[in-house]
Amino acid sequence: MAILRTESVTKTFPIKDAEPLVALEDVSFEIDQGEFVCVVGPSGCGKSTLLNIIAGLLPHDSGRVFLYDEEVTGPHESLGVVFQEESVFPWRTAIENVAFGMQMQGMPKQERREKAKATMELVGLSHFEDRYPAELSGGMRQRVAIARALVMQPAVLLMDEPFGALDEQTRVLLGEELLRIQMEIGQTIMFITHSISEAVQLADRVVTMSARPGRIRDMTPIDLPRPRDSTIIASEEFGKYVGQVWATIRDESLRAFRQEMGPQTVTAGSDDAA
Repeated sequence: MAILRTESVTKTFPIKDAEPLVALEDVSFEIDQGEFVCVVGPSGCGKSTLLNIIAGLLPHDSGRVFLYDEEVTGPHESLGVVFQEESVFPWRTAIENVAFGMQMQGMPKQERREKAKATMELVGLSHFEDRYPAELSGGMRQRVAIARALVMQPAVLLMDEPFGALDEQTRVLLGEELLRIQMEIGQTIMFITHSISEAVQLADRVVTMSARPGRIRDMTPIDLPRPRDSTIIASEEFGKYVGQVWATIRDESLRAFRQEMGPQTVTAGSDDAA
């Protein structure tokens, strides 16, 4: 059952003294209940723009976004968002950060603290409730941000490169943790990433976008067992999926590169284009 869907979403940005920039064009896809979908594509293809439109944070020119059968026209309480940039409040402890949304809703202090404690346990931070962000590692701060979104029990969790600023080892470990959490609570997730390996590690399905204007180029189901630990990541089958997605995205990445470099860029069949 589709919980989230977009129908022909198009977004254009005006450019002073130039033609408008078409960021997205006719983007349509669905995410099923409990599905983990990763979106990849070349730089500038509109991945983050699409997520912000779905989250109700950015208006679009045409098309529609639906959560179940309700059209999304602005920020929605059933859509949780986690961004790449650290968004925790440095003056609040970890548990105070997690409880922030419930506090804004007027939930009684004891009730919101109990819910925050349970969610911090879910993300593996039960012993760090009273620490301030400066006392936590980057990965732990992102887990606080994830807990803050999850405690609101969103129907869909939207994640915009949440591990992008972290080192590779931490990214893989947090990916394993996120999969554990997703399997435990059945959370529906849309996850934006530049990393093909990360997408294959996490996703039930990888959605590949084209170079600008961003369109849906391909969808690749990932039929790998869970949990996807280091053994799975090191497997030949995992590598085949990474190669399959890269084969789809390579031409689009070259096209995006040529868009940035201009008409002097080498043509796609030359040795320098490889």
